[in-house]
Amino acid sequence: MAADSGHAESVNEPIGHPTGGLPTPLAETLRYGPFHRALREAIAHRGLSLARLRAHLEQLGVQVGQSTLSYWQRGLRHPEVPRAISTVRALETVLRLPPSSLLDLIGPRNANTYLPRPVATWPEPAPLLASFDSVPEAARGNADLEVLSVHDTVQLGMHREQRSITTRLVVRAVRQGPDRYLVVHRGDDGSLIENALVRAGEGCRQGRLRRESASRNLAVEMLFDRRLSAGEEHVFSFTIVDDTGGATPGHHRTFRDTCGSYLVQLSFHRRAMPARCLKQFRASADATPVDVEELVCGLGGVVSAYFGDVGPGIAGIAVEWS
Repeated sequence: MAADSGHAESVNEPIGHPTGGLPTPLAETLRYGPFHRALREAIAHRGLSLARLRAHLEQLGVQVGQSTLSYWQRGLRHPEVPRAISTVRALETVLRLPPSSLLDLIGPRNANTYLPRPVATWPEPAPLLASFDSVPEAARGNADLEVLSVHDTVQLGMHREQRSITTRLVVRAVRQGPDRYLVVHRGDDGSLIENALVRAGEGCRQGRLRRESASRNLAVEMLFDRRLSAGEEHVFSFTIVDDTGGATPGHHRTFRDTCGSYLVQLSFHRRAMPARCLKQFRASADATPVDVEELVCGLGGVVSAYFGDVGPGIAGIAVEWS
């Protein structure tokens, strides 16, 4: 986080609501939302770093983590109500915003009670996964494993196609007994999923594999060499070779629970470099992307995006070719 520059403000200065009007763009965002954009613009208008903003909030008796403020302004998290109401009100005071201007953006109000937004869900390829129901660990959809870290490395070919995805995971058993991880992969448009290959890496071997040509879905069990004890951590990796699709729109991963960290890297062929790459996160498949950031593709043709404490939601890199 960069330090403040060009501001001589003291943490101990008195805080109050403004007597003058707000800039028109900020006023419009406060009126129409979304919350994360309004918060980000208000912080920028006030000229505060997140560290200084947090210090002001502490003066008002409000304790909130700097990382939480960062997630809120980037749209990676949404204030949980009613627990966060006092914090949002304090933000309005520190940022010199009209009362309830931020609060009105965090959810619908009913009888003066703020209600949380619904939790997004994602459809599962049910027919494909049904064949795994005889194995309890698979039927629970990896429920006995907490995903701590994911690293996806995607190789792209000279025809802009996705060639392979190598995934390395760190998981922790939340109870006694898990011995496998169920992977679900969906190919790009035009992919012949029946030709896709799975190659086990460290810490696992391939179990049962199922394909569904119409949906371009593939599901495969990655088997561990033993059952994990409760609290035990395990590292494993695998590669999916699926190189029959057309020009890829990028790579995204769905997180149904919170994951400590996600790193995704796209490696482009030197004869097929992208016009633009965007880091994206969205709360659900049909939601508008938030935390959109343009990425730099280095001379080596690799572009990277890192997400800390990500999910639930969909995170990844979108690619524009022209």
